[in-house]
Amino acid sequence: MESISRELKVNEQIRARQVRLIGSDGAQVGIVDTRDALRMAREEDLDLVLVGEQAQPPVARLMDYGKYRFELQQQTKEARKRSRQQEMKSIKFRVKIDEHDYETKVNHIRRFLKGGHKVKVTIMFRGRERTHPELGQGILNRVAADVNELAVVDAAPSIAGMDMNMVLRPSGVPLES
Repeated sequence: MESISRELKVNEQIRARQVRLIGSDGAQVGIVDTRDALRMAREEDLDLVLVGEQAQPPVARLMDYGKYRFELQQQTKEARKRSRQQEMKSIKFRVKIDEHDYETKVNHIRRFLKGGHKVKVTIMFRGRERTHPELGQGILNRVAADVNELAVVDAAPSIAGMDMNMVLRPSGVPLES
């Protein structure tokens, strides 16, 4: 978008002898000499901006060029904000988690999912807990069941070293290819 605003010719940069003029209100004025169009623009304290360079004669418009560029920048900024990449949030559980701690962490997961983020849920095993992966699997299954109205399992529970991981994604978000 930024390159578009630089490509437009403004005021004295316009080299055509005549332009098809569009007024500041959007109404067609007609074919006018460029000098006259520039004079009209100065009288209205506006800029003469070439919007259709390929046409015969070229199309020019009376507008506030600074305001126009500002609006373009705001649009690109908004577009960037909307297309923001989702972040991967992470939350860790222990095998021997207390009920209240479990509920608190599940509420955090819900908040992350509502924010549109993926959530990596990790069960950390310590010492001999590693010999009972079914305990971790049970907690992960319970988490998935508790947030199933908001999320779907993106990556099923898997063991990596002393941890067991599962990834949840918001149910409205498509799979990444």
